[in-house]
Amino acid sequence: MSSYQSDLLRVLEERGYIHQVTDAEGLDALAAKQIVPGYIGFDPTAPSLHIGSLVQIMMLRRLQQAGHKPIVVMGGGTGKIGDPSGRDQSRQMMTDEIIANNVAGIRKVFERLLTFGDGPTDAVMVNNDEWLSQLGYIELLRDVGPHFTINRMLTFDSVKLRLDREQPLTFLEFNYMILQAYDYRELAQRYDCRLQMGGSDQWGNIVNGMELARRMDGTDLYGLTTPLLTTADGAKMGKTASGAIWLNEEQLPNYDFWQYWRNADDRDVGRFLRLFTDLPLDEIARLEQLAGAEINHAKTVLANEVTRLVRGEEAAKLAEKTAAETFAGGGAGADLPTLEVGAEGMRVGAALTALGFTASNGEAKRKLAEGAVKLDGEVVTDPGFLIEVAEGAEAKLSLGKKKHAILRR
Repeated sequence: MSSYQSDLLRVLEERGYIHQVTDAEGLDALAAKQIVPGYIGFDPTAPSLHIGSLVQIMMLRRLQQAGHKPIVVMGGGTGKIGDPSGRDQSRQMMTDEIIANNVAGIRKVFERLLTFGDGPTDAVMVNNDEWLSQLGYIELLRDVGPHFTINRMLTFDSVKLRLDREQPLTFLEFNYMILQAYDYRELAQRYDCRLQMGGSDQWGNIVNGMELARRMDGTDLYGLTTPLLTTADGAKMGKTASGAIWLNEEQLPNYDFWQYWRNADDRDVGRFLRLFTDLPLDEIARLEQLAGAEINHAKTVLANEVTRLVRGEEAAKLAEKTAAETFAGGGAGADLPTLEVGAEGMRVGAALTALGFTASNGEAKRKLAEGAVKLDGEVVTDPGFLIEVAEGAEAKLSLGKKKHAILRR
C-alpha cells in the first residue's frame, strides 16, 4: 500500500512514474491540501513530439486527473539555444517561424490529453520566449548570475559528457541551465507553480530552478522525475530501426503508431498499460497475467487504448480493423501505409527502404535473401525484382508477418 496521503503522489507511485522527489513528504502534504500547479517543459525542435515524451505528457494528465493544474511550457526561448542534456553535439539553430510552426503542431496532442481553459485546474500552454526574450543581458548577469557557480555547473552530466568526450560545448548552450532555472522561478511568480516534473536527466536542471527561486524570492518549490524509460530489450523509448514513433499523424500513419504498441515485448505490456493508458490497475493486473498466445489480446488492448488517447477513437478502430483484415483474412486493410509506384515500376529493395521497412538497400537485400519478403503473398528473393503495378491497381508488399503496405499506381 502507498504511504502517500495525496491522490497525486499515490497515483504516480502506483503507476510507476516516480524516480526521484526532492521532498516527497512536503509535496504530498501540499497536494493533499490545495491545488498544485505543476509544469513540464518541451523544446519544439520538430512539428511533433515522439513517444519518448509521452510519459511526461501522461504525467501532466495524471496531475489534472488528481485535481491539480498542468502547465505546458513550450521552450520557444530555450529552443533557440538547445538543451545539451544527453547530446554530443549542438542542435541546429531554429528560426522564430520554424519554432512557431513546431509549437502549433505539438499543441494538437496536448489538446487531446489535457483539458485547457481558464478554470483553477484547467491546463495552460505558455511559451518561455514571452519572458526570456525580454531579459536584458546585463540584468540577467547581475540578478541571476551570482546564484550560479562555474564549479557547480561543470559537475552537471550535460556539461561533463561533452567535456569528457572532447566535444565542443558552446557558451550559448552552457547558459541553458540558467535559463531553465529562471523559467521555474518565473512560473512560480506568474502561476504560483510549485512543482516541476521531467525525465531523470532533468534532475539537475530542476534542482537549479528550485534553488534559484529560494535564493531570489524565498519560495519553496518541488521537483519530481520519472525513471529513464527503456523497452525490455534495453532500447530507448521512441526510437526504432525504421525511425522515431511520432505522436502526430502527419509524421507517422495511425496504423504504424497502433502497430508499434501491438508489437510491444511481452515483458513491457503491464508497465506500458500503467504508464500510457487510463485503464484501472486491477484490469491491468489481469491483462498482464495473460500468458502464451493470450498476451496478444493484452497487446491489442494496449494498442487500442494508447491510440485512442493520442490519435482519437476513429484512428484506433480503423487501425485494429486494418490489422484484423491484414493478418486474419490476408486482405489489404484500408489504413495500411501506401507507396505510389510510377509507370516505370520500382525495384523491390527500393520499395522496402522507401516505406521504412528496411533502413538501407543492404538490409533489404538480406531480408530478401532470408525469404522474408512477399508480394501479394508470393515470396520474392531477387533484389533486382521490378515491381510493376497496372494503372488503377494495387499490390500488397509484406516484410515478415508484421509489416505490410499497399503499392499503388
